Amino acid sequence: MKSVFISPFRFYLVFFAVSITFCSLGGRLVYLQVFKANEFVGFAQGARKNFVTLKARRGDIVDRKGNLLATTRSVVNVGMDPYSIKEEDYGKFEELSKLLEIPIDKIEDAVAKKITKGTQFEGEIKKVRWVKLKEEVDEETYRKIKTLQLDGVYGNFKHSRLYPGNRLGSHILGYLNKEGLATMGVERFANYYLKGQDGWKESEKDGKRREMPQHRILEVSPTNGLNVELTIDWMIQDMVEKELARIVEDYNPLSASMIVSEPRSGNILALANVPDFDPNFYNKSDLAFQRNRALSDLYEPGSTFKIVAVSGCMNDGLVDADDIIDCSVSTVQRGAKKLRLPGDHHPLGKISVKKVVQKSSNRGAAQLGIKLGSQRLYEYCRAFGFGEKTGFGIGGERKGILHHPKNWDGLTITRLPMGHAVSATAMQVHSSMSTIANGGVLMKPKFISRVFDEQGKTVTPFNSKPVRRVIQPGVAKSLTEMLVSVVSNEGTARKARVDGFDVAGKTGTTQKLINGKYSRSHHVGSFVGFFPAEKPRIVITVVVDEAKMKRGMLGYGGTVAAPAFQNVARKIISYLGIEPKKKDIKVAVNNRNIRQAY
Repeated sequence: MKSVFISPFRFYLVFFAVSITFCSLGGRLVYLQVFKANEFVGFAQGARKNFVTLKARRGDIVDRKGNLLATTRSVVNVGMDPYSIKEEDYGKFEELSKLLEIPIDKIEDAVAKKITKGTQFEGEIKKVRWVKLKEEVDEETYRKIKTLQLDGVYGNFKHSRLYPGNRLGSHILGYLNKEGLATMGVERFANYYLKGQDGWKESEKDGKRREMPQHRILEVSPTNGLNVELTIDWMIQDMVEKELARIVEDYNPLSASMIVSEPRSGNILALANVPDFDPNFYNKSDLAFQRNRALSDLYEPGSTFKIVAVSGCMNDGLVDADDIIDCSVSTVQRGAKKLRLPGDHHPLGKISVKKVVQKSSNRGAAQLGIKLGSQRLYEYCRAFGFGEKTGFGIGGERKGILHHPKNWDGLTITRLPMGHAVSATAMQVHSSMSTIANGGVLMKPKFISRVFDEQGKTVTPFNSKPVRRVIQPGVAKSLTEMLVSVVSNEGTARKARVDGFDVAGKTGTTQKLINGKYSRSHHVGSFVGFFPAEKPRIVITVVVDEAKMKRGMLGYGGTVAAPAFQNVARKIISYLGIEPKKKDIKVAVNNRNIRQAY
């Protein structure tokens, strides 16, 4: 037998190679077990840890009588872990499909989705441990699903926002988007109070990714959000929205807005616009429908603006209600300049200041503006709140357009008093008339009464805020008497009358600017008024943009807006039990009929 000879060189070479290999492996093991030990321990522990955010319940939004306007419900996103489904459970899929109201094919497809291609390395595959079956399943249905005892089918609880009134008050309430972010309305304005504080829990999970409560490490309970009470009255809001629906049916306008408030407190009882939307399905509506037009859309207020020049002149002692204004003249001298006056719809001749308001004389208002002068007229416009935001904080409010006198042209001093050369929102016009109803004091519009906790205890009150005194009480009283005459047989707002009550108000009709010119066929009709005139409790503003009238008719404020005021006023009177000045059979009958309807 021949012996095998290995040279010393080869022996040492092989020995060295083997030694290097073992040293490398040993060094790697030392590196992994010593230097990387903490990292791998952390990785292993992380794989076992179960960290779950405990979502705080968002607070409710209620009206002034506690009626629910927005609330939060618990729902479940149901899905499955395909790897945890047993073959013997396949027979339960039919019942599961009935409970979830989904095709059984969707469940079978979910079981088949056990692997998916990875994204980091070519050829990498990773297990699919969650396949969504259905979102926002109610808790009762989920409890029934759990009785099926399907391993691998489980749900993640979440909170879903619900608006019980559907479209009711949508522009006030706003909504939460799919990501749970407050986007507009009270939801956004009061988000700080409503959202609460999320909690969390940390525990361990088993091989099937289920929590093991016995190994719970830490749990911090969520703090639920606070509740918000609005000044809005559900019933009055409903009256307003139904009236707007009637306006749409009768006149098919581009849009319409209505506001109802209490003048002394500034409390907004109702605010609505058409078109509107359902916040439960906000993503199914046109974005333009979500715009709060009462705060965002600008228009020339027209004759409703005449109260500014009239009250300003009276407040400065320049005229009294019985002073005569010559409305037959077409021009007046102002210093070295001769100013051309706007025309009236009908010849009026020499009439009192009271008649200027009653007949809505453009020439009369222009002359009162000239008496005030550019600077004082501008100052009164600002004092009434034009050219600045009202402070209605739900978003989207515009300040309107009111130019400083240094930027006026030669016609502004005669056009501004009649509501031209100025743009305003419905809320600004509403606030200006509310100032008259409140004895000359401008109030900040208020739509939140308080923030309260789960026990009903007030956490944060929202008090009424006077902004400033605009005119003296006596002037406000005199102007109120003039405005009552507007809502009479001789005035422009006959269709706003309410039997048994003195109503004070003003119509407005303006031609819209189309391609830089005033259109004869495109109008904004409006009416703003309050009642009872002797002790005002309610102010209502109606604005209708481009009412489609019968041939030959125009969408005057007295035609399209005043009747809407009347309809809503009658219902509010009955609902609130406001006593008439003069009780008669007709009023009693009307009130009884309204009570039956509401």
